[in-house]
Amino acid sequence: MNFSNFLLMRHEILLLAITLLLLVGEIFIHKNKKGSLVHLAIFLFGIHTAVGFLQIEESSLFGGMFRTNNMIHFFKNVLNIGVFILLLQSAEWLQEKIVNQDRGTEFFILLFSSLLGMYFMISSGDFLMFYIGLELSTLPVAALAAFETSKRISSESGIKLILSAALASGVSLFGISMLYATSGSIYFNEIVEVISASNLTVLGFFLFFAGLAFKISLVPFHFWTADVYEGAPISVASYLSVISKGAAVFILMILMFTIFKPLMHVWENMVYVVAIATMFIGNLFALRQQNMKRFLAFSSIAQAGFILLGLITGTQLGVATIVYFVLIYIFSNLAAFGVVQAISLKTGKENMDDYNGLYRTNPNLSLVMMLALFSLAGIPPVAGFFGKFFLFTAAASKGYYLLVFLAVVNVTISLYYYLLVIRAMFIRKNENPIPFFKNKLYMRLGLLITVVGILVLGLYSPLYDYIYELSSFLN
Repeated sequence: MNFSNFLLMRHEILLLAITLLLLVGEIFIHKNKKGSLVHLAIFLFGIHTAVGFLQIEESSLFGGMFRTNNMIHFFKNVLNIGVFILLLQSAEWLQEKIVNQDRGTEFFILLFSSLLGMYFMISSGDFLMFYIGLELSTLPVAALAAFETSKRISSESGIKLILSAALASGVSLFGISMLYATSGSIYFNEIVEVISASNLTVLGFFLFFAGLAFKISLVPFHFWTADVYEGAPISVASYLSVISKGAAVFILMILMFTIFKPLMHVWENMVYVVAIATMFIGNLFALRQQNMKRFLAFSSIAQAGFILLGLITGTQLGVATIVYFVLIYIFSNLAAFGVVQAISLKTGKENMDDYNGLYRTNPNLSLVMMLALFSLAGIPPVAGFFGKFFLFTAAASKGYYLLVFLAVVNVTISLYYYLLVIRAMFIRKNENPIPFFKNKLYMRLGLLITVVGILVLGLYSPLYDYIYELSSFLN
């Protein structure tokens, strides 16, 4: 591998090097100083995130199995930012709960291995690389979901995730085998030249779509979501909700807009129905939730339904709106999960009623949560409003006016249950509210980055224009 190849795989090689360095640190750092591994991991990944913004050329490796372009490079940077924020928010939990059990390095190895799989998945040029990346991104997360071994609900979460993921993976692989049978190739650029709407091809596509719909939590492949989120550590739940879902959305979008574009007349009706079902079921089930992790789980299901409004267009505008919305969603959801994690770590409380009167004792956390929920609900002028507005615009540009109307109805429903949390924090009184506490530096920094992202992305429109230009690879 020459130096130019190294630059093309910069994200992957650097992340693998960080993982190996942490493994060496686990061996040589004294047991009493294992807490320093948390600082080391955050520092190294911060450098990795910064280096990722250096320019990279468009090319491919290994005969087309691995490819990169400006959009893929940009989205890897988006994932890096999300993981970096998540590491900052998880630092206190790791130092207080996990490092003492001598399992801190395992957390980072599993997390970075999963992220490495997502890199390969979104850079894949054929179904073999895609499937390897899909499995590598999924299996470590199942172990992370069961990471709190002292809690039975965490072990249950890991079992549910691994069994559901195995089923989804098998279904997806069966679909890939059908696509290979009809096209004679596993390479994307060869399949797109010969693909046709034969019965076997359509069935293969539906099975393949089902496998990725599981990772995105689209209805009816969403049943695992709330139970896994509730049982998993909050850091892992936020990773599943944001990073894992974002990577799956991106590769599904790329494949449907390129190799499956000739089948658009087949899959657009399916996406139409799935979008409506996902929005309504996610929002209606969120109305009745009291546990904040289950609440955010159904919220994330509903948000996945909104993403499909951009997916159904099959245009450059659709690509730009999806990527922009995912970027906003990362900041918004990580802000909400960050507040839930901060409160849970200090008090162990995770129910909505526990947040009654929170503003009187912890006004800063209440404001961060309010901004996050306003952004998720799509209230101007925060970023979430513009994300949903562009999605609605993309769907309306293709004539899906009824779908846009139903999406607006769902925005109204979501606004109601997001306001339930805000009412609890700012209006309701509590004789025994959550006491005042001060977060450590890493958590404060992580929440600050999310707040800046929520506010700036709503006001900095040139970023959307930049993403739209990157989407020109479809033309």
